[in-house]
Amino acid sequence: MNLKLTATGNSYIGQKNEDIHFFTETIEVGRLSPLAFFEAGDSEYQQERFYWQNADQTLTLVGLGHAAVLTSDSGRNRFAHISNAWKQLCHALIKEEKDLDPILFGGFSFDPESMKESEWAAYPSAYFVVPSFQLVIKNGKTAISTNLITADVNAAEEFDKLRDERDRLIHIAQVEEFHPQSKPKVAEITEIEKERYLQSIENVTAKIQEGEAEKVVIARSMMLEFEEDVSAVTALHHISNEQNESYHFGLQKGKQLFFGATPERLIEIENGRAYSACVAGSIKRGKTAAEDKAFGEALLNDRKNREEHQYVVSMISQVFQDFCTNMSIPKVPKLMKIRDIQHLYTPVEGEIEEGIDIFSLVQALHPTPALGGVPTDISMEVIRDEEKMDRGYYAAPIGWTDAAGNGEFAVAIRSALLSEDRAYLYAGGGIVADSDPELEYEETWVKFRPVMRALGGKLDG
Repeated sequence: MNLKLTATGNSYIGQKNEDIHFFTETIEVGRLSPLAFFEAGDSEYQQERFYWQNADQTLTLVGLGHAAVLTSDSGRNRFAHISNAWKQLCHALIKEEKDLDPILFGGFSFDPESMKESEWAAYPSAYFVVPSFQLVIKNGKTAISTNLITADVNAAEEFDKLRDERDRLIHIAQVEEFHPQSKPKVAEITEIEKERYLQSIENVTAKIQEGEAEKVVIARSMMLEFEEDVSAVTALHHISNEQNESYHFGLQKGKQLFFGATPERLIEIENGRAYSACVAGSIKRGKTAAEDKAFGEALLNDRKNREEHQYVVSMISQVFQDFCTNMSIPKVPKLMKIRDIQHLYTPVEGEIEEGIDIFSLVQALHPTPALGGVPTDISMEVIRDEEKMDRGYYAAPIGWTDAAGNGEFAVAIRSALLSEDRAYLYAGGGIVADSDPELEYEETWVKFRPVMRALGGKLDG
């Protein structure tokens, strides 16, 4: 049963809360390729899948089918709407102690006020799913949960059918040959409104020099067209294979896949402790170890990048002071080195206050100065005026939470929206008073590179 729920604060459209029952059952399985399980759902659940792997590769999640869909088209209230709807579902949860907690996976748009016609038309302000079949690989152990959310009096019969389907999917993933396709063949690469982007840097720099803002992040997009349709599993295989140090994610809605490999954690909650990461300020990798070290030292000592980083540190620390106790944060950043780029990085952690859930922290943290600007409200207005595009879920929170309140959200950068035989890629950078348009333009090419490479695009601008 695929239960479509619209999160509107206190109720579900067309469904009484007391009529809903949330059943879950978990079995352990042997070693199983997560992408093979993802691909096993291709015939029946091609438009209803998700994929997640955390940066240290200790947790992998795959979801097939929809036990429930939670959406919100609200603006500021969308976080509370999803949170309340999930809590109401969890109140209806029926499980045994051995069963894993069900997972809710999805994302929010960067700016719910963005009304531009774009490739993101099918995506609401918030889109989350409870999978019918949930694969969890954690610390080397593999388990699959079956979830059923229903008001049907014949739930036992319905769950038996789901068990049969679960076994069919496991068999396909374990027995059938899984051969990821080679990288797509790119027919054409189009930079979307490059001149408009360069002009926007000049406009924003002038506004900052006049004191309207301290920093504004401006992004641009490009489109890849392929010789044939590109499958979701192909895109996920190549980007996860090449970007080992990053969070890997994929969220399918209809015939589109939003996917990427982001280095940036927004928030994690585990057993009541919250963790975040301040990631801002970047430079390319060197061709040799010595050159790489020199670039890293230059980044650590660069005033512009250190200021950009400090904006993020100040904002995230303030959020943690508001929502947490026993906060811990280093005084100076260190380097985060991933395949194509290195960033300034400062970790933050603390104990969350009672009654605070992950959606409260996601709302307070989004957008960070690394993706929006300083001050937040003014920078968002400037972005709406100058960017002239819809970021969709790019640079926005994507991730998961479970019925126990644990979860993790990343910031969806180094990402793309794959739509059959084309893909839209996004990249941006922080603009300050002395930003140079051409240098900012060159920096976006470094940030495009991970997804470009995974999709078979050229590596140079």
